[in-house]
Amino acid sequence: MKEFDYTIQDALGIHARPAGQLVKVVKGFASKVTLTKGEKTIDATRLMSLMGMGVKQGDTLHITVDGADEAEATETLQKFLAENL
Repeated sequence: MKEFDYTIQDALGIHARPAGQLVKVVKGFASKVTLTKGEKTIDATRLMSLMGMGVKQGDTLHITVDGADEAEATETLQKFLAENL
């Protein structure tokens, strides 16, 4: 299991376009990816759950990646977040 934190830099937070892209990236891996903000934890393959978190600029997400390709998935997610959010 791999874990890391990421603080959202995008002025709009996680809105529709990057949320959809994030879900698409996550679905490309066998590993289970969960996102946690405060007390709320969601499966990162669920677009509506992700949008429902209401993630804004400055919010910190705790990301957990667990599975056969977790190292590759973690690296890809860190790069995606840095470039898009």
